[in-house]
Amino acid sequence: MPGIDIKPDAQGKVRDLYDLGDKLLLVATDRISAFDYILPDEIPYKGIVLTQISCFWLDYLSDIVENHLISADVADLPEQFKPYADYLRGRFMLVRKANMFPIECIVRGYLAGSGLAEYEQNGTVCGIELPAGLVNSSKLPEPIFTPSTKAEIGDHDENISFERCAQIIGENDAAALRYLSLAVYEKARDHAEKQGIIIADTKFEFGRLGDDIILADEVLTPDSSRFWPGDDYQPGRSQASYDKQFVRDWLSANWDKTGEPPHLPDDIIQKTSEKYIQAYETITGRTFDF
Repeated sequence: MPGIDIKPDAQGKVRDLYDLGDKLLLVATDRISAFDYILPDEIPYKGIVLTQISCFWLDYLSDIVENHLISADVADLPEQFKPYADYLRGRFMLVRKANMFPIECIVRGYLAGSGLAEYEQNGTVCGIELPAGLVNSSKLPEPIFTPSTKAEIGDHDENISFERCAQIIGENDAAALRYLSLAVYEKARDHAEKQGIIIADTKFEFGRLGDDIILADEVLTPDSSRFWPGDDYQPGRSQASYDKQFVRDWLSANWDKTGEPPHLPDDIIQKTSEKYIQAYETITGRTFDF
């Protein structure tokens, strides 16, 4: 990873994780993934955008649920990481270590993606029956909680029923995750709509710290959510987006999804970076000055 030569204890598609005992250092790189592949090109500033949007939401949503964030200030970096402060500034979170639930907590407020495909076949989304007559990008009568399992890199997450979720983690915890996921989504959705963004769907991760359930990992970022511009929204078609659907669309038109993914053209890389920055500025109302 450019900018730091300390080997991470674990790596995800985008994040590098350093185990500090009772704490973790999460570093968001500029890597981008699509269709369960890590692409060969990086998106400038992407890791900073993901971190800064997450920090905004963690603060904004803290009245609903506690979270894992300790600090994102370089002054609080552990000693061994301070030589890399220039690289890490803006893209790291020092967080409390929690016992993570093995569940992706997905909330859908609109009909899109795999949910749309299932609805067109069966009239359901993840087994939940929906009214007839919905179309591509329809707003759902109310948001729905559709959990999935967490997959290893290169594998696909598996959508599961609420009942199966309860079998995996227990009925009380499953009910708590459903309640918290919907509450967090609804508050974030209402804020984003005022800023001109529709949050079509998103995924959360929660962990247990002592007796408490806390919100962890990234939160409501362009990587974990579908963001649509509100002023261009029109049901019945696919929507323009602030998220990595922009990259997915280019790959779908230029790659058969077999073998290694191709390099992205320079203009796609630049436009994607601009999309991420625009999402940050629109949601937070702040200027991106990193």
